[in-house]
Amino acid sequence: MRIAIPVQDDVLAAHFGHCPEFALADIDDESHAVTGERRVAAPPHEPGLLPRWLAELGATHIIAGGMGQRALELFASHNIQVVIGAPQAAPQEIVRHFIDGTLATSTNLCDH
Repeated sequence: MRIAIPVQDDVLAAHFGHCPEFALADIDDESHAVTGERRVAAPPHEPGLLPRWLAELGATHIIAGGMGQRALELFASHNIQVVIGAPQAAPQEIVRHFIDGTLATSTNLCDH
């Protein structure tokens, strides 16, 4: 499993489509241990680009604060599971709570 989290200023980015970078965390499917972490610079903003780009990076999941309906559909078409409503916290903390099944989410923070 590879989780992608949009990041700005070392926490989950408030605006998914315009984040400067993504944190990628590799998780072992059996032990649920984090086996690797890295940051990658986001490509320039272009509608519809991020789902394809993250799929090419091997992302299987994305955790975000909010996301528009079109983006949700595009991620689904690339077989990337989306978790929305995540809090603005450090990526490592978000991943830990996701793995443990304790990630508290709220409503989709995006209204477009």
